[in-house]
Amino acid sequence: MKYHSTVSKKTLMRKLGLSRAGHDLDEITSSPNAEWKRPWWVRSVKEPTIEIDWNRMERFDARTIQQASFSKYVGEDKARSLKALKKERTKQWIIEGKPGWTLKDRALDIAARQSTVKVTYSGFWRQSDTPRIRWGGVLASPEELDVPRWEGSPEENSSMIRAAARFFGAGQVGFVELDQHTRNLIYSYELDNKQLVFEDVDQAYETETKRVIPNKARCVIVFSVQMSDELHRRRIDRMPTALSAAASGIGYARGRTIIEALQAFLYQLGYQGLMGVWVNGLGIAPALGTMAGLGEIGRFNRLISPEYGPLQRIFRIITDLPLAPTQPIDAGIMRFCRTCKKCALMCPSGALSMETEPSWEVAGPWNHPGVRAYFDYGPRCWGYSEVLPAGCSTCFAVCPYTKKSKSFVHKIVSATIAKTKLLNSLFVRMDDLFGYSEPHDPESWWSLNLPPYSIDANNGTIYD
Repeated sequence: MKYHSTVSKKTLMRKLGLSRAGHDLDEITSSPNAEWKRPWWVRSVKEPTIEIDWNRMERFDARTIQQASFSKYVGEDKARSLKALKKERTKQWIIEGKPGWTLKDRALDIAARQSTVKVTYSGFWRQSDTPRIRWGGVLASPEELDVPRWEGSPEENSSMIRAAARFFGAGQVGFVELDQHTRNLIYSYELDNKQLVFEDVDQAYETETKRVIPNKARCVIVFSVQMSDELHRRRIDRMPTALSAAASGIGYARGRTIIEALQAFLYQLGYQGLMGVWVNGLGIAPALGTMAGLGEIGRFNRLISPEYGPLQRIFRIITDLPLAPTQPIDAGIMRFCRTCKKCALMCPSGALSMETEPSWEVAGPWNHPGVRAYFDYGPRCWGYSEVLPAGCSTCFAVCPYTKKSKSFVHKIVSATIAKTKLLNSLFVRMDDLFGYSEPHDPESWWSLNLPPYSIDANNGTIYD
């Protein structure tokens, strides 16, 4: 026997407190708040739920808040004693290894606040004379805190750095050990004409002509910053726009924030975090990313990862913290590029190779020898971008891996590509048949309801 409710929709809504003064669910969902995609039960009201008497309201003097006037409220002696107690507890709890208050816990806290402080920053390593952080806590080395520096196994350190980097906003994180081979991925000279030199010194230093890396700094932290697929996909006839350039630009901005946080984190543990000039400093990003296992080099000489495709920027820091290196990967991406050629076909400057097989022969001095790759004609790409109000990135947009895992079929396709090349031609045709290369109106992006940074955080790898 089936029972049917005799209570009307409007009556039920009133009983549940979800309708008032004749406003039903349809009206609630059509309120201005609905544009924010808030829960359906959130509604707009004329006045906030806290009562306000505007006749008694006046402008507030921020100098009276406790951060600015604490000593006035509790007395100078009390304020000094509390600061002394904080310093004593900081040292004691670090030495005791008190859970939640260890050296690495404190380092994460202070490093996360780096955007709130003016720092003395050389571009190569963070100096120790950084002033006090505004919202409490001081950027200090273990020596300055009078506590032992952090000591952990390479495996423990790698896990710690990955957790910290992802907390600061990194996507994928890997590690490369610098040896006689991988040192060749570090630049000999940087863009500002300074030489990068390895020396048997304890601390990195910089002169007018060179930046010196200690020989004991044997590890490179390599991490990615994911870029928005929506901003790269929505273009007219797959041509570049300022919107796609914005996705690239904010990737670099976020990368710098993460680098500075990691440098502060390492400094407080008792280690160095070195980078070169901004923006393309220290070493070859796609090469280091490949050695760290973040992805594979594709036809357009950029890193392509199984999770983010090419929509990522790669950053690197050299450190003397011992780290367990991660290994390169084979996800079938390089093999797929042999068949696909879509980036080369669609490149408006003709800068990309159409050859089926990669080559050992470099196309020009702007390419790095020693790898069998699809070498590009960089000056053509740069020349085309120079006359645009913003950069190009067409190759990023048309790459089949840019679509990531928008449906379950892509996970099956990616797994198949990783295991066999037999269906690669079919998958390239599918990319066109499913309409992924159809043009979109760029302006439609402004009306989309997107997550922060226009990135679907669930559409990629999340470390367990």
